[in-house]
Amino acid sequence: MHKKQAPQIIFEDNHLIVVNKRIAELVQSDRTGDASLIDSLKKYLKVKYKKNGNVYLGAPHRIDRPTSGIVVFTKTSKSLSRISEQFRKQEVKKIYWAIVKNKPEKEADTLTNYLVRNKKQNKSYCHNKQVDDSKKAILHYQTIASSDNYFLLEVILETGRHHQIRSQLANIGCPIKGDLKYGFSRSNKDGGINLHARKITFMHPVKKEEMSLTAKLPNEPIWNIFENIVSGI
Repeated sequence: MHKKQAPQIIFEDNHLIVVNKRIAELVQSDRTGDASLIDSLKKYLKVKYKKNGNVYLGAPHRIDRPTSGIVVFTKTSKSLSRISEQFRKQEVKKIYWAIVKNKPEKEADTLTNYLVRNKKQNKSYCHNKQVDDSKKAILHYQTIASSDNYFLLEVILETGRHHQIRSQLANIGCPIKGDLKYGFSRSNKDGGINLHARKITFMHPVKKEEMSLTAKLPNEPIWNIFENIVSGI
């Protein structure tokens, strides 16, 4: 299985610690009892700052376990409440990269759907009009590169619903590579999916300066191909 590795830290100060989450890592502990990113970050902070007591770490948002990419944690409760408020007000800009097999009908589009979450199945069902218990989901995508077999989409989220990108892209016939749950034909060897939280922009909770941070792509053949294509454009 996955060997325990040190967290990939993108940014750290007295208020925040921003990490590039690996595929299959949990952001927070769940019923599986598997170690989470919060656990490993608390250990890291405890050692780094020689802390004796408990280490505080807040999680204003999370990304799915099979997804990789940027996650923001806070070191104080004040920072947590301020960043959580930015998420609530949809002031945080999140950009994802997704690899899909099928070419979207439109090169770029805004998708507006209504998602119904089934907690038992841990899945969100996508509807084109409002239904009972549904939540409105909006994203914008554009096709930014293509390889011999796949297409790379850049996705900007307007809302942050459960499995939103996975469900909405599957709804237009473009399930994400490796995402069996949403209709892709086969799983990836590492059990992850090719969805990466690439970039986040938000206001620093204390300094009140705009922060814009980018997470490196996973070091895998398919991502390396697209990184070379994009950097060569």
